[in-house]
Amino acid sequence: MALIVQKFGGSSVADAEKIRRVAGIIADTYQAGNDVVVVLSAQGDTTDDLLEKAAEINPKPSKRELDMLLSTGEQISISLCAMALEKMGMPVISLTGWQIGMQTNSNYGNARIKEVSCERIRRELDQRRIVLVAGFQGINKYDDITTLGRGGSDTTAVAIAAAMHADLCQIYTDVEGVYTCDPRKVPTAIKLEEITFDEMLELASLGAQVLHNRSVELAKKYGVNLEVLSSYVRKPGTKVKEVTKMEETKISGIAKDSNIARIALIGLKDEPGIAFKVFRVLANKNINIDIILQSIGRDDTEDISFTVAKGDMDAAVEALNANKGALGFKSLEVSDKVCKVSIVGAGMISSPGIAVLMFEALYDAKINIHMISTSEIKVSVLIDAEKADLAMQSIHKKFFGV
Repeated sequence: MALIVQKFGGSSVADAEKIRRVAGIIADTYQAGNDVVVVLSAQGDTTDDLLEKAAEINPKPSKRELDMLLSTGEQISISLCAMALEKMGMPVISLTGWQIGMQTNSNYGNARIKEVSCERIRRELDQRRIVLVAGFQGINKYDDITTLGRGGSDTTAVAIAAAMHADLCQIYTDVEGVYTCDPRKVPTAIKLEEITFDEMLELASLGAQVLHNRSVELAKKYGVNLEVLSSYVRKPGTKVKEVTKMEETKISGIAKDSNIARIALIGLKDEPGIAFKVFRVLANKNINIDIILQSIGRDDTEDISFTVAKGDMDAAVEALNANKGALGFKSLEVSDKVCKVSIVGAGMISSPGIAVLMFEALYDAKINIHMISTSEIKVSVLIDAEKADLAMQSIHKKFFGV
């Protein structure tokens, strides 16, 4: 007998038919003799719908009350799925985040998990019940409901699997696993049999939407046996693990991130400490910086360009303009019509020329590169947003031949 944690996303439980399909997968896993814990997301666009309802009442509600509202979406999913399993004759119980002891900090809207007691889950499993858990939510020291932010249900599932030393954590999605590229943008994308935690973490951080990066961090930290697979097709998925057998593979995937903006400060003084002054202003506003490009100083001036999340663009521009006198730049340029495209692969560190192949692919597609960032397992470029899909297709063909 194995303990298996399964997670189903919002698209997998979007309507009655899909809930019944999910219930069938759960029932089959249970009838094979396994203990089963299932984490569910809110149905379809429920979270967006709830946000719209909140905006109708109060455009700027408190984060505490917003968490109280948004947590209801997952409760609807678990109760409906429990009803489907009951109709099939399965012993089942649905539980909220606070009922399973999902303790978090008090950062409403983006809470971090502190502890998962799992005592209630164990008691229910001892009675041979299937346990359905509301993802995306927990409870803080004030007994307030909190939510875990984007991708929170993935994080819930991996946290439970880690706390309970589960034999397997399965993340069910609307695709059959992790692909070399988004199959909706690149139809020739190849499904991977396995991928390393580090590669998956980079892909998740760089815009791939299969797994949330916080869930991958947890899985790597606690050695969770993780698999990504489809809730629509009964096939093996992609194993996410510490070490893979695919050493000959130079890159594992291509990702794009459209949630990005470029800011350029023109005519800064070419003197020691200027970069420190610029980025201290942004750090004081809790604005994260990604790619940075600093020009060679000429005529006692230099330019610094960098990228931020689109949501931070206005705040960054406001903060920089407020400090224009202290920073001494001549002008500021900003654009949100850009996109970051990245290649990721653990094999890159021992394979010279990977970046050259990527740049050649972009050259073949007549795509101009604005900025470049590299690490041991990734190369990222900033390009015009309208060319992002073409870039991924050209890069994919260069590395995978299709």
